[in-house]
Amino acid sequence: MTRILRNRWFAIFAAVAAVGCAGVEDAPTDNAPPRDDIGAQDRVAQEFANVPEYPHIRVCAEAAPGQVACHARVRVSADGKVQPAAAPSGFGPADLQSAYAIDATKGAGATIAIVDAMDNPKAEQDLATYRSTFGLPPCTTANGCFKKVNQDGNASPLPAADKGWASEISLDLDMASAVCPKCKILLVEANSADMNDLGAAVNRAVAMGATVVSNSYGGNEDATIVDADNQFFNHPGVAIFVSSGDSGYGVEYPASSRFVVGVGGTALTKSTTTSRGWVEKIWGNALNIGGGAGSGCSQFIAKPTWQKDTGCAKRTVADVSAVASPSTGVAVYDSYGTGGWAVFGGTSASSPIVAAIFALTGHGKDTAEVAYLNPSAFWDVTTGANGSCGGSYLCTGKAGYDGPSGMGTPNAAVLANIGGGGGGGGGGGGGG
Repeated sequence: MTRILRNRWFAIFAAVAAVGCAGVEDAPTDNAPPRDDIGAQDRVAQEFANVPEYPHIRVCAEAAPGQVACHARVRVSADGKVQPAAAPSGFGPADLQSAYAIDATKGAGATIAIVDAMDNPKAEQDLATYRSTFGLPPCTTANGCFKKVNQDGNASPLPAADKGWASEISLDLDMASAVCPKCKILLVEANSADMNDLGAAVNRAVAMGATVVSNSYGGNEDATIVDADNQFFNHPGVAIFVSSGDSGYGVEYPASSRFVVGVGGTALTKSTTTSRGWVEKIWGNALNIGGGAGSGCSQFIAKPTWQKDTGCAKRTVADVSAVASPSTGVAVYDSYGTGGWAVFGGTSASSPIVAAIFALTGHGKDTAEVAYLNPSAFWDVTTGANGSCGGSYLCTGKAGYDGPSGMGTPNAAVLANIGGGGGGGGGGGGGG
């Protein structure tokens, strides 16, 4: 991120202490997904009126040609620097479990695989700090809950350490832990940010028995992804989750793969006017601070049979979503990359959150089709935008399906009580 862009963001941030943002939904009951009306939008706008927007930066470098970049973002102070804290701030496990109606006693026996590039040499140590701070049970190599391997499935040699990707790894591990404390965690570290290495790591995670696989990275689409799609992401019986991107309206791969669950992003805040107790809106580029959930229409990947929107002839991104805005971000402990406790966001947060929800609710074998078949299991996000697309659903929150939030955010209590859907492959043709 250039200094010029940072200075522009922080000048805007200093001039505006808080921004009133239109919200999303009103929940008529605790067990049914909320639906918008004009009154509900007005009430939720008031909920967001006192939620400030904070400056934030990406933790990974821009993707080099032929590579991808991680989607984690971290809050910074007005001078553009991360200020690690001695204690956590941002949403913790209890908040996320409340917001998404999660029964954290579930999930025993499931394995969440986290696939990232490079090594975080303090991954297990920092995970222990996060879990002990929030009263979660230990998840260690010694007790069999945690395992870290390279893309060949071996404990060594591990890839070179990288502070940006280390922060991504910390975020992913903490979010998986927050949502499903009883799940096992498998961290597979690819040798590089090259798609071939990361794809090999996805294949390795599946081969090692992962229930679900979360991927928090992406890059530009091109014609080569059609072949890569079958090679790396076609794993019937194992749900593969991919964050949609943090650059606002626009499509990245592998979120556009027809074999994956593309995960978009929202802003989340507590509510005093809804029975759910929380409200959400599309995560957009507020105050030009930067960021916003990725969405849009793929140029290369054919539309899956279960995706019925008519404004995109090919694959539409995303399928579902969860909190991603760093302004309403999550607490993460990362001693190697950022130096301690920090508030993170990006669709790197939403991907492991949704992956863990699918794992603990028994939907690890499903494709994204399960969301389209069961809209009642997702809170509809109908307000906000992540860019300019003439008001189209491809970048604008709408009732029902829209690009930035997909079918909405998971209501785990409902999802746990419905059958699976789409347990096979991608349900559609190839690229073209």
